[in-house]
Amino acid sequence: MKKAPHRLYLTEEQIPTAWYNLRSDMKEKPEPMLNPATGQPVSEEDLYPVFCKELAHQEMDNDTPYIEIPAEVLEMYKNYRPSPLCRAYNLEKALDTPAKIYYKFEGNNTSGSHKLNSAIPQAYYAKKQGLKGVTTETGAGQWGTALAEACCYFGLPLEVYMVKASYNQKPFRKAIMQTFGASVVASPSDTTNAGRALLAENPDNPGSLGCAISEAVERAVTGDNVKYVLGSVLNQVLLHQSIVGLESAVAMELLDEYPDVVIGCAGGGSNLGGLIAPFAKDKLQGRANPRLVAIEPASCPSLTRGRYAYDFCDTGKITPMAKMYTLGCTFTPSPIHAGGLRYHGMAPILSKLYHDGYMEARSVAQTHVFDAATMFAKYESILPAPESAHAIWGALEEAKRCREEGRSETILFGLTGTGFFDMTAYENYQNGKMNDYIPTDEELAVSMDRLPKIPGVQ
Repeated sequence: MKKAPHRLYLTEEQIPTAWYNLRSDMKEKPEPMLNPATGQPVSEEDLYPVFCKELAHQEMDNDTPYIEIPAEVLEMYKNYRPSPLCRAYNLEKALDTPAKIYYKFEGNNTSGSHKLNSAIPQAYYAKKQGLKGVTTETGAGQWGTALAEACCYFGLPLEVYMVKASYNQKPFRKAIMQTFGASVVASPSDTTNAGRALLAENPDNPGSLGCAISEAVERAVTGDNVKYVLGSVLNQVLLHQSIVGLESAVAMELLDEYPDVVIGCAGGGSNLGGLIAPFAKDKLQGRANPRLVAIEPASCPSLTRGRYAYDFCDTGKITPMAKMYTLGCTFTPSPIHAGGLRYHGMAPILSKLYHDGYMEARSVAQTHVFDAATMFAKYESILPAPESAHAIWGALEEAKRCREEGRSETILFGLTGTGFFDMTAYENYQNGKMNDYIPTDEELAVSMDRLPKIPGVQ
């Protein structure tokens, strides 16, 4: 066993040159998306009105193991990749645990998160297709910031619908997006039919990712040569994010290490799906048996309390229906500070893995998340984003278990981003003003009972 450095950086030559498609090794593929008008599986061509053609192809490709990363995308990746694999020596000591704790840190870029890994190829394919612009949604603002950077790089106009709760909590995120030339609208807004309908029901609607998706999709399909891009949930996004896991696997191999447990925060599933990709491959192929653990907010517990069913990916019911763990597309999550995890469903790939027993899931209330975030910051000198702190909480729990059991396991978690735009959240936590909201079964039943009725399917 080699002595691991505090931070291990691969060289530029070791950056993966192809993304890994986890679906290619899944014995049972995720269920196909369904056309809401017909109830039949969608074709690649059905996605063209919304997505770029190459992204629609990647979305539907269940079989190609590796997809080459375009040279232009790799070139921009080199502005901030490879990202470091870090050993949390100080945290291990503070916990008095025999466990070895590693984390993959994705915060070394202006977006402050992993989101840039998918924003760059999505902007590239849009520019290559000759589009006049793209639309998107953003929760905490990390995806919107990343896409603004990527669109600026490729000279592509961008319109962002930002969840209103986060829009109000994180005004400086909006300022960064505007710095890179993006326009930012608080969602729900009066600029779309979907937004106006939600405001008519509740003028004080705090918004949700599902709501913002509806507005961004509507704007795309009614625009002139404009398409929609999404920062999580979709197969194509998890494909692009596989670079996180691929780099992690190479770095751990250099250290003669392999994780016993891999942990990621879970909202829509982009970072978790990317981090676990090569390790899930080993698990699916029977080469290793790492535990794959999703940590989600107790206020929006799609995996741990949702239903595995077909549902719309957006609140306005514009998008195709996907088979996933969902709380119902009409569910409006509590406006917690981890805005990037406030999504009603989970990526179909991860939902299928969880349903088939390849993955575990736990939920946690946000005050406990900030307990973990604060401890991590004190010992590792990085202020984590609230989303990332869910994974930190999971890693701490596993390290404590190892201490109690006297087991020296290797833990890997994803530190997806920094929390410098979340200081209101940290201040509320420090001042005792942060509350935990956990929906009741009765509250969840209201939205889940509204799941689509599909003859012959559900």
